[in-house]
Amino acid sequence: MLWAAWLPPPDARPRPWPQALTHWALSFTPRVTCQGDAVLMEVHGSLRLFGGWPALRARVAVQGRELGLAPPAWAPQALAALALARASLPGGPDVGCDALDPLPLTVLDAAVPHAAVLAQTGCHTLGDLRRRPRGAVARRFGAALLEGLDQAYGLRPSVHAWVTVPDRFEARLELPWRLEQAEALVDGARRLLLPLQGWLTARQAGVRACRLRWLHDGLRPRDAGPGGELVWRTATPTRDIDHLQRLLTEHLAHVTLQAPVGELVLDALEVQAWLPQATDWWADPAAAQAEGLMPVLERLAARLGPQRVLRPVPCEDHRPEAMVRWQPATETIDLNARRTACARVPAVGPQPGFLRPQPLRLPVRGHRPHYHGELQLLVGPQRLEGGWWDGADRDPMPLARDYWVAHSPRAGLLWVFCTRPAAQQQEPAWYLHGHFA
Repeated sequence: MLWAAWLPPPDARPRPWPQALTHWALSFTPRVTCQGDAVLMEVHGSLRLFGGWPALRARVAVQGRELGLAPPAWAPQALAALALARASLPGGPDVGCDALDPLPLTVLDAAVPHAAVLAQTGCHTLGDLRRRPRGAVARRFGAALLEGLDQAYGLRPSVHAWVTVPDRFEARLELPWRLEQAEALVDGARRLLLPLQGWLTARQAGVRACRLRWLHDGLRPRDAGPGGELVWRTATPTRDIDHLQRLLTEHLAHVTLQAPVGELVLDALEVQAWLPQATDWWADPAAAQAEGLMPVLERLAARLGPQRVLRPVPCEDHRPEAMVRWQPATETIDLNARRTACARVPAVGPQPGFLRPQPLRLPVRGHRPHYHGELQLLVGPQRLEGGWWDGADRDPMPLARDYWVAHSPRAGLLWVFCTRPAAQQQEPAWYLHGHFA
């Protein structure tokens, strides 16, 4: 086994609270426990996942500094790691008796009540206690002292109550000083996103919507209100806190604080089951490319506005103007439904490279349509019918059309259609709908 132990810094503000610290530790292993004010995690089963102990130790140290933590103490036993942390020693995966023997008795919880009496007998360290006759120690101080000592040295197994994950995530952070610029809230929010990542990992989930609330200082103006909030979303569930932080930065650029901020609160509003992307040879290249593009689209939408970053979505409709609809790029779409729509709409003859937003009514002279001269009909007709289910209010154009590829003396190849004549019409109407390259 390999354990890591943290003690809260005595003077650091704002210091991490146990719940947030345990949530963050869950991003490395599900085996996280608390003992008093200390947080411990057992990571032996996660070493390969993070590339070995040196890589894991470096990652824990980097993220721990962002939370204001000192590097943890490492040891093969939980109580040994806790003892080394209380002695401010780094430890390691191969810590043995020689590292624990010089430690004072106060680093072991079971020895703290008896430390003064043991000191009067000349027993000041764990090594001194180990050399005392076990029977005499048990009769004088109880079996619990020897049990704790054996657990620290790995001679007896220890039982732990593992941390359980709550159903809802909410984390608070009191800022070390008051902030007056919205962009400055990002650093504090980062310290809340790290526990969120661990909470999501433990629940095997990803987040789609987060809410950051900020509470104004008590000396705020009366009209400033108690605080404000910002909700930001992603198109797909994610655990990538770097991406969430970048999106938050873009959104906060449009926020103006009404008063200095003294506290932050982060909530996970929408959580869904999340599976990591496949990395084998059989992974879908299109899905991988779309997943890599999505963070860029989300950042652009956060910067420019969701209605200014759109993407086409194919629809099951034969009408050219209804084959594709445009929606905000950050909205979720069903990839399987999109592939089905593409497969069900058959290829129906030549399609122009440019489609006009609205069909243009063409003049007719001598029963021939004109656009920069008389049009010569080359290919057609190609009859399309549809849209009757939408009703006349949504589709004022006739629902039956005959499409032609036509040639204009000055405009080149065009895509035109004529409406099928109804009883009240004397002749069909012609419209220009697209241009060929």
